[in-house]
Amino acid sequence: MNTKPVYYFIGLGLITLASCNLPSAAFLVHQEEVEAPSKIEFINRSEKAEYFEWDFGDGHFSTDSNPEHRYIRSGNYTVTLKAIAGTKARSTEQAISVKPPTDKLVQLKTSQGTMIIKLFDETPQHRDNFLKLAEEGYYDSLLFHRVIQGFMVQGGDPNSKGADAGVRLGSGGPGYQVPAEFNEALIHQKGALAAARTGGPSNPDKKSSGSQFYLVHGTPVDENQLNMLERRRGSVYSEEAKAVYSDLGGTPFLDMDYTVFGQVIEGLEVIDAIAGMETGSGDRPKENVTMVIEVIK
Repeated sequence: MNTKPVYYFIGLGLITLASCNLPSAAFLVHQEEVEAPSKIEFINRSEKAEYFEWDFGDGHFSTDSNPEHRYIRSGNYTVTLKAIAGTKARSTEQAISVKPPTDKLVQLKTSQGTMIIKLFDETPQHRDNFLKLAEEGYYDSLLFHRVIQGFMVQGGDPNSKGADAGVRLGSGGPGYQVPAEFNEALIHQKGALAAARTGGPSNPDKKSSGSQFYLVHGTPVDENQLNMLERRRGSVYSEEAKAVYSDLGGTPFLDMDYTVFGQVIEGLEVIDAIAGMETGSGDRPKENVTMVIEVIK
């Protein structure tokens, strides 16, 4: 048998086989260039290996044969696969390019799960303010302090950080308000991100809180409810909006009264989990629900 190294170039890395008893390491990816956040599927083409070690280049690892990995941030990553058989191993590498997202996105991590939220360009003041606070780490370790099943889950009060159990929350903020940015096309469907605000004659312009927000949980909405709201407001919902309210649900009675500036595009089930928690005084969950918000770049 020829014991000289034999080199095979498969378009994904150079593999050295010094002996037919050694494992080979090779893998394919469906996409070599993606946009954050994105899940990539890795297809293992190794041979004679007993187990595998993957390094995805972003601080995450796997021992699955054909793993999937989600890249949250943009960048150039080197993925390494080590194929192992007993005490013998071979490795191969491949570069993965993850581009910044086209939309303005944030990742909202909670103790009940993680959501991805798209911020709307139609509400630039709310969008930019939310991004600024997230970049500063303003929301890190704050609580969802007000939760109402079938309505919404609210957070963003800086006083909630480290707050004692049972303390009533909801009055804190960064010391400024954001002018209302109402848009008839941006509705309070399930998963909508909207700005909380004070009501009554003290806020006739319906300015938003500088930091407090809520995510709509809502309930299914039938056409009769929407027809009644249309007559009351003198406006008409699009057929698309009616279908969304019917299928997903929401809180349409808040439309054009509170500014909607984003939408959960992944992780709606997390809102369900938070909304279903047991609450006490002031609708505060008895078990703290913490948050961390990170801008996806």
